[in-house]
Amino acid sequence: MGPHPAVAAIRLAVRRVLHDILNDLSSEPSAVFGSSAVSGPSVLSGRTAVSEQRPYERPAAPLVLVACSGGADSMALASALAFEAPKLGIRAGGVTVDHGLQSGSDLRADEVALRLGELGLDPVDCVAVTVGREGGPEAAARDARYAALDAAAARHGADAILLGHTRDDQAETVLLGLARGSGIRSLSGMAAVSGAGGRYRRPFLHLDRQTARKACMVQSLPVWDDPHNADPAYTRSRLRHEGLPALEKALGKGVVEALARTAQLSRDDADALDTWARQAEASVRDAAGLLECAKLYALPPAVRRRILRQAAIEAGAPAGSLFARHIEEVDRLITGWRGQGAINLPGKVVAQRQGGRLVIRQG
Repeated sequence: MGPHPAVAAIRLAVRRVLHDILNDLSSEPSAVFGSSAVSGPSVLSGRTAVSEQRPYERPAAPLVLVACSGGADSMALASALAFEAPKLGIRAGGVTVDHGLQSGSDLRADEVALRLGELGLDPVDCVAVTVGREGGPEAAARDARYAALDAAAARHGADAILLGHTRDDQAETVLLGLARGSGIRSLSGMAAVSGAGGRYRRPFLHLDRQTARKACMVQSLPVWDDPHNADPAYTRSRLRHEGLPALEKALGKGVVEALARTAQLSRDDADALDTWARQAEASVRDAAGLLECAKLYALPPAVRRRILRQAAIEAGAPAGSLFARHIEEVDRLITGWRGQGAINLPGKVVAQRQGGRLVIRQG
């Protein structure tokens, strides 16, 4: 008799992603998994379990980490990784991040790390971070978390980090992007593969949250429900407990699936437009590398605005602070030129039209 359908579903999702990781690694010229590297047992350094390895040497087998908060999604992911990785010759480890936003969060993070170790994951990191204020509490916590995960990957030489985002999370992300009015890229939600070199992998984007919770229940995996996920002070929490249920009541079941499908379709379109913009950029620059307004004007708006956005980022504008309204103002220097002055952008970047050229630079 095989595993419960929920357990089988999460294991299959993880197995497919692990195969993808191995295929990606095998296509790299330097992907040689020899025996020259020496891996010792994990040792506890402060609250961080660090593998003793000689620097600059690749381990004998690739390492995949799971980011685990202790919630149902990430615990289900951790258990599936622990089950599937050894069968493919992959080492499996885990990282849990203590954001320090709740009383006793350090003890809870230590407990999650202990559970990961009991699943057989090694190495296991328990990392404390300081959450800033920029961009609001949710964005600041996310930035701190990804910085900690990037550092853990570098510390252990991990080839990938698995994230437990589900189809429900994807639907919420699409609705949040729609509310911001940020364009098709926001509607594309979370990518199955993202980060530098495709570091982050999301195996569960086609699975619903209940499947992960059911998998934990039938495996008797302890689960911690973050009270922030039910706190109406947070936008995503309100959307989860009020917005999506209201949409399903008004439109019927299937809203989550439709939103997730919209994310994939939007991502395909956005990727195509990004490629078009990259190919078109060289053709709208003069010999000195300046953007020519007349040639920009001839491009479709979606392509032109992508070129303008990339030019602003290259000039020093932070991508996370550069919104659609900023790009629209710069675009008017091309499409609605009436002698207006320079446009101030985040990061002290200035865009202005000079002699038929668009100049974007640090002010």
